[in-house]
Amino acid sequence: MNMSGESLLVILIVGVVAGWLAGQLVRGAGFGLIGDLIIGVIGAFIGSWLLPKLGIHLGTGIVSAIVNATIGAVVLLLLVRLVRGGTSWGRRW
Repeated sequence: MNMSGESLLVILIVGVVAGWLAGQLVRGAGFGLIGDLIIGVIGAFIGSWLLPKLGIHLGTGIVSAIVNATIGAVVLLLLVRLVRGGTSWGRRW
């Protein structure tokens, strides 16, 4: 599979935006550029797997990709918080 530089750039932008949004929604702060990117890209994979299983189809385009990745990233962060345990919603690091 060949990936152009433009599609890689779009993936990175979607990952950073989705990771930052998920960080704002779940934790109240971002995780830095690299952390947001990693969370957003993993969230995109989770969202693209989970949403069709639930019968949710957001359509195509950059906005739907960002929403899809953000939903997946929020699920990822909530799962990490659940597994790690012991942290309350109001407590900040």
